[in-house]
Formats: sequence, structure tokens, C-alpha cells
Amino acid sequence: MAGTAKTFVIASRSGRMANRLVLFANFLAFAEERGHRVVNFSFHSYADFFETTRKDVFCQYPVPERSSLLDCAPVAGFLKKTRLPYQTVRGLNWLNRKLPLAGNALVTLLEEPGAEVTWLDSPAVDAVLDPARLVLVQGWRFRAPEWVERHAGVIRDYFRPVAAFEEAAERSVQPLRREADLVVGVHVRHGDYPTLNGGQFYYPTSRYAEWMHELAEQFPGQRLAFLICSDEQRTPAEFPGLTVGFGPGTPVGDLTALAGCDLILGPMSTFSQWSSFYGNKPLFHLMSRADRVERERFTVSYLAEIP
Repeated sequence: MAGTAKTFVIASRSGRMANRLVLFANFLAFAEERGHRVVNFSFHSYADFFETTRKDVFCQYPVPERSSLLDCAPVAGFLKKTRLPYQTVRGLNWLNRKLPLAGNALVTLLEEPGAEVTWLDSPAVDAVLDPARLVLVQGWRFRAPEWVERHAGVIRDYFRPVAAFEEAAERSVQPLRREADLVVGVHVRHGDYPTLNGGQFYYPTSRYAEWMHELAEQFPGQRLAFLICSDEQRTPAEFPGLTVGFGPGTPVGDLTALAGCDLILGPMSTFSQWSSFYGNKPLFHLMSRADRVERERFTVSYLAEIP
């Protein structure tokens, strides 16, 4: 149901960069599918890392044919740094929920109560949106994987990293390609994972090394190399008997480097989801310490999973 073209404004933040990329991409797919517009001031924290959003203070889709007056003025950088546009939208959303300002023409789209995922193509979402012209989006668990897959090329073009990150990723991956037939990106996430969700997806580095050996054994006659991307310093000594290299060490650089590998392995995380989607590379999510890596279970992510 296409209906009247609407403008969606993301009115709440959703964790760090990969979470925000996943949410933004799902709404971009929604906009492309239904002919809507998306504005995302909550992406200002990361806008300068991507070719399209660094040039647009509105972080909007579709991409405008010409820059706005704000983008041409020195104040654009100031607005991004102060987060003033986002705070304004957040305040408008709060006020609209307390005291509807424009009747049904302005609505807040909320996650479905009690549901793990709110599907953007559902009749329940259509019913909320039908009378609206401006939609404030509050929440993170909105997904539309079929539309993400259908419009994957448009989304990938929109979120192309700036050249410096692409070049850094290339410098990390290419030396491994010269040594191996297949390069596997491994996301070793520690950081907050020992306590997040009770440590469910926290695995010691030694367990990652075991999984890497497991995978290598499933490619007889082929040389595998592993690109390690971690939020902590890692060393080759932690991965004995394996050919390893390391990512650039920045969030965008590591996302891009993982996307440049042939396969991606890591714990449940939007970080590896995004790399899988952006690079169109099969991903295996490690769901427990007892999990076994099986090459047949690698699949490309279309950003549906909720960590």
C-alpha cells in the first residue's frame, strides 16, 4: 500500500554506529519501496564518515538534486556538532505524544508492544501511517528485510564510506589475499560484551582461534587467511597456526575491511551484520561458546536480526 508520500524523521538514537546504520538502512529501503522521504538527524554523529551524508545536514533520502542553503553555510558543521536538530526533533516528538500538534497528519511510529521486531510492511504499521504526512520514528526494532534485499544496491551506494576508510580497508585485506585463496573476516568483540546480555555473546580469544581452525579444516586444499577486527588490541600469538592480519582499527575502517573479505565470522552483532550486507558477503553468527562453525550456514545478512 503506497498511499500518500510521507516524510519519516528518526526521533530517537539507537546505540552506536552499526545500530544506527541498520535502522537507517531499513527506513531507506522503506522509502525506496513506497516513495517516501527519510530525514535522520540522529546520524549526525557518524555523517562525516560517509560520502553522501557528509554533504547533507539533513542526512536524507532520496538524495536531493542540489545542496540546501544550510549545507552551503558555515553553520552546517556547527549544527552537526551541537546535535541541535536532533534535540529539536526529539523535543517535538515528546510534545506531540503529550499533546497532538497536528491531528493525524503528524504521528509517532512506535515499536509494537511486546514484539521482538516491528515489521515495516505489516498492516499494523500501515494503519498507523495511513493518515499521516509527517512521521516521527521512536525505537530501533523496525525491520523490512525483503525491501532491504530488493533495494540493496541503492542502500550500499548511499552508505559508501569516504575514500580514506576504503583505502585503509584495502591496505588491511590485500596482503592477506596474496597469501591465501580465501580471506575470512573475524569480528572479535570484547569491550562491553562481558556484561551485555549477561555475557551471552562474549567469547575468549582462544575460542575464536578454535573456530578459525574448525573453519579452515572445511576447506581442504585451500589456503585460508583471517582478518581480525577487534575493539581491543590483538596479536598474532593469540592465533597460533593461522595466517592472520588485522583491520585498520577504526570502526568505519574495520566495517569496510570485513566487508572486503570473502566470509565473515563473529558474535551476534549489528557490526558484522552491516559488513555482511554492505559487502554482500556470507556471515556466520556465533550464538554460544558451544557453537560449531559450518561453512554451509554462512548467509548474507539483510539486516533483520535483533542482537
